[in-house]
Amino acid sequence: MRIVIAGGHGQIALRLERLLAGRGHEVAGLIRRHEQAADLREVDAEPVLCDLEQASVEEVAAHLQGADAAVFAAGAGPGSGAARKDTVDRAAAVLFADAAERTGVRRYIVVSTMGADSEPPPDTDPVFAAYLRAKGAADQDVRSREGLDWTILRPGVLTDEPGTGLVQLAERTGRGPVPREDVAAVIAALLQEPATIGRTLELIGGTVPVEEAVRAAAKH
Repeated sequence: MRIVIAGGHGQIALRLERLLAGRGHEVAGLIRRHEQAADLREVDAEPVLCDLEQASVEEVAAHLQGADAAVFAAGAGPGSGAARKDTVDRAAAVLFADAAERTGVRRYIVVSTMGADSEPPPDTDPVFAAYLRAKGAADQDVRSREGLDWTILRPGVLTDEPGTGLVQLAERTGRGPVPREDVAAVIAALLQEPATIGRTLELIGGTVPVEEAVRAAAKH
């Protein structure tokens, strides 16, 4: 498969690119800066310069031509303000979905976050609240699209611990940590499991091997 990943230089994306390329897939990652390209080449992914905050839907669609699947793993990241939570975590996700529909790339995975479906409590940090609202709005937009075979993945607290290959994946898991490496492994498995289309799934560390967890989630 050819898989195009938005946010190609992100911590989950780089792990996913390495994993997919190692399995023989053709992987391209959208990046914002030229100096990020070497890191993608190091994991055998094709770097594609495309700033989703500035690009038109036609420009993004051109990068999706010939793809079998698209993964939205972009995010404004730590240190960014509320405005960029909207322009990246919401608007860029909508733009990427528009481009996928335009080019007929049906399989579409979103890396979202827990808590995106509910209004943040009043005492929530304003920037984090903006992030949750942006993610929730983007997820709602994707779920409304008949032209996408979407799956939304909502990991718990992300860590840089080595992956264990053991997870809990379900519509509701409760909160907990999960290594980024295991998130990448779950995304790779979701791409191969059409029965997870139309599902919103939470993910934390657990006791079930990744492939088995994805097969089990697909049955419920």
